[in-house]
Amino acid sequence: MNAQHSLLIVDDELIVRDSLSKWFHEDGMITGTAENAAEALRQLQACKWDIILLDMKMPGMDGIELQQRIMEIDPSATIIFITAHATIETAVQALKRGAFDYVTKPVDPDHLSHLVQNALKHRSLLGENVKLKESITEFFKVDDIIGDSPQMKKVYDLIQTVAPTDTTVMIRGESGTGKELIARAIHGNSQRRFFPIVTVNCGALPEGLLESELFGHERGSFTGAQYRRKGKLELADGGTLFLDEIGTIAMKTQIDLLRALDTKQFTRVGGNETITVDFRVICATNKDLEKAIVDGTFREDLYYRINVFTVSIPPLRERKSDIPLIANYFMRKYALAMGKKMTGIAAEAMDALIRHNWPGNVRELENAIERATVVGSPPVIKLGDLPFQLGEKKKHNGGSLAATERACIEETLEEHHWNISRSAEVLGIDRVTLYHKIEKYGLQKPA
Repeated sequence: MNAQHSLLIVDDELIVRDSLSKWFHEDGMITGTAENAAEALRQLQACKWDIILLDMKMPGMDGIELQQRIMEIDPSATIIFITAHATIETAVQALKRGAFDYVTKPVDPDHLSHLVQNALKHRSLLGENVKLKESITEFFKVDDIIGDSPQMKKVYDLIQTVAPTDTTVMIRGESGTGKELIARAIHGNSQRRFFPIVTVNCGALPEGLLESELFGHERGSFTGAQYRRKGKLELADGGTLFLDEIGTIAMKTQIDLLRALDTKQFTRVGGNETITVDFRVICATNKDLEKAIVDGTFREDLYYRINVFTVSIPPLRERKSDIPLIANYFMRKYALAMGKKMTGIAAEAMDALIRHNWPGNVRELENAIERATVVGSPPVIKLGDLPFQLGEKKKHNGGSLAATERACIEETLEEHHWNISRSAEVLGIDRVTLYHKIEKYGLQKPA
C-alpha cells in the first residue's frame, strides 16, 4: 500500500479508531476517523476515500443507514463493515447492497490488513474496467464512418436511434457500400458493445457448411466432424449476430434459423441438447428480398422477423460530395502503410474520381486509391496513377448486350488480377454468378 491510498474509519469506540488508524498509517496509508455518522458524512463531502471501515452498530444512524447515504454521495465507495457476531446476518444483507466484505469484533489487524489490500486491488481493477469501457465507447463512434452528405447524415441518425435498443436491424444497400461497417457501428453504440459481434457471411458457404457454421456440430455428426464445435449463434451469446448476405440462405436453413431467432434456442448438428442463447440480430443484403418472396426463394415469415428496422445505405454515385473525404482518408491510410509521403490528390485526379460512377461503391474507390498509392510518386496522386477506367470511358466493339457484358467482366477480372471475390464485388454480383459468366463466355485466366 502507498500514501496515495486513503482509509476512513467510522466507529463510536475511540480505542478502535485510534488503534486501526495507527496500524494503517504505519502501512503507508492516509487515514481519517469519525465517531458517528454525521462526522463521517462531513468527511465524505470534503474529500474522496478509497476504503471506508464502517461499524455496524453506532448511536443514532447505524451502519446500514449510513451505507445507503454513502452510496448516494459516492456510488463507487468501497465499504468494509466491522460487526459483532450477533449482527453477522445484518452484515450479509449489507454485502447484498454493495459492501465489499465484513470483519467481526474483536478485530484481527493482520486479517483486516489483508482484506483492505484485496479491496484496493478490486477497486483498481474496477477503475481499469471503467477506463477500458470508456475507450471502447470512444472507439465505436458513428463519426468513424466517413461522409457528411445529407444521405449519410440520415444514416447516422438511424444508427443513433436504433443502436441503444435490442431491435432487429436490416441493412440494405449495394455491394461495397459498407454494410458491415454500419452493423459494427450499431453494435458499438449498443449496450452489447462489451460482448462480441459475430459475423456470418451466408453467401460464402454452401448449405451444409452454413448450417454447421450457424449452429455448430457434435463429434461424429458428419464425415470429418472429429470434434464438437460451437456455432456462431453460441459464440454471439450476449453480443450481436451479424448475418451478411442473408438473401442467399437455402430454404431448409431459413426454417431452422427462423426458429432460432424466435426462441433463442437451437441444437447443434447431430446433437440433442437444447442450447439457449441471448443475442441481437443484424442482417444485411444487396438482394431484392420482396421479389425473392414472390419467386419462392425466401420465406415471408423470416422476412418479417428480420425486417423490423431498416437502414438503407446510399450508393456512392448518389453521394458524390463524400468522395473527396473518402478518397483522402484512403490515401492517408495506404500512404502510411507503404511509408510514402503522399500529401493529397491532384485536382484533375479528384475530378476524375468524382465523375466516375463507382459501380463497386466505396470498396471500388478504396481499391482505386490503393493502386494509385502503389504506382504513384509523392507528393500527390495524379490522374495517370488512377485505373484507366477512371480517366476515360472505354468503348467496346460490337453492339450486342452479351458482347458488352463479356468485355466488362473481362476488364474487371484483369483489373483485379483475376481475384474472383473482389471482381464479383465490383461487378455487383455473387461469386457463383461470376463463375457461371466466366464459363459462359469462355474466359480464361492469362498464364
